Amino acid sequence: MLISKLSAAALLLSPVALAAPTAEVSCARCDEVAHGFASLNGGTTGGKGGRIVTVTTHADLVKYAAMEEPLIIRVDGVLTSEPKGFEVPIKSHKTIIGVGKTGAVVGGGFGINNQKNIILRNLEIRDTYIPEDYNGKSKDWDGIQVDTGVNIWIDHCKFARMADGLIDLRKDTDYVTVSNNLLSEHNKAFGIGWTENVISKMTINDNFFNSTNQRGPSADNLKYCHMFNNYHLNITSYGNYARGHTQLLVENSYYENVNDPVVAGPNASIKSNWLKFKDCTGEKHLDVNSKKVFDARKFYEYALKDPYDLPTTIPPFVGPAPDIGI
Repeated sequence: MLISKLSAAALLLSPVALAAPTAEVSCARCDEVAHGFASLNGGTTGGKGGRIVTVTTHADLVKYAAMEEPLIIRVDGVLTSEPKGFEVPIKSHKTIIGVGKTGAVVGGGFGINNQKNIILRNLEIRDTYIPEDYNGKSKDWDGIQVDTGVNIWIDHCKFARMADGLIDLRKDTDYVTVSNNLLSEHNKAFGIGWTENVISKMTINDNFFNSTNQRGPSADNLKYCHMFNNYHLNITSYGNYARGHTQLLVENSYYENVNDPVVAGPNASIKSNWLKFKDCTGEKHLDVNSKKVFDARKFYEYALKDPYDLPTTIPPFVGPAPDIGI
């Protein structure tokens, strides 16, 4: 009996017995990697191979995003930015991904400055808009602001009502793919450039630009800008604008009630393929020095959709998805 009691006591005190059970953290589709230009230059894998952590507070999101190690950061719930307009700084080798359709940052956004290999997916980013400042001149508060970032993938996000831009990719940001996003209810949707160097390469596909005023995108001094399978609806100022020395290849897209759907500045080049226009006004620059425009298939493979199908096949599948990040 004494031996039995001693054995039981030893078992209770052993490290194995005292250790709490650990549940494996899941993250559905978190191992997916980028396509398009973000798949080049070594690829964009984010925090793949690193720890998976889940954040439920804005403070924890800020803490983990600033760490040096590779991380997959799951955003579970609606996180309110403190202070308003704060752009969470992200270090290299991070995936920040919403849990199903629950992950949101309200009243703030994200900032990437001279970092690389970052994925932002399945997030809702909204509401820094200042009603008395429609033009966004008083605060430089963007949904995602990238300065000199390399290998960035922005996918399945929903943007609305920010103070300045929904997405601003600036200062030689390169090897970027922006896909499956909803950009809506805003003045300046998507700006690219703020540089004299013509080096940036970007893929922009399967997005829904809905009820914005301008910058769908405004692409300034891009070496290669490839747009395909995008749906533009109710755009009041202009849609796709190739500025500076941009080469724009725009394919299989649908423009409905858009003013100036596709336009080129004095030094830009545009090549277009199978664009559908419905109830549009203004300029359509479909062939501007098109022989100068690059061939995207020399860089990567991609699938083109029938543009007539885009009004029904794009809107239901942009923004956060219930099967990502869970």
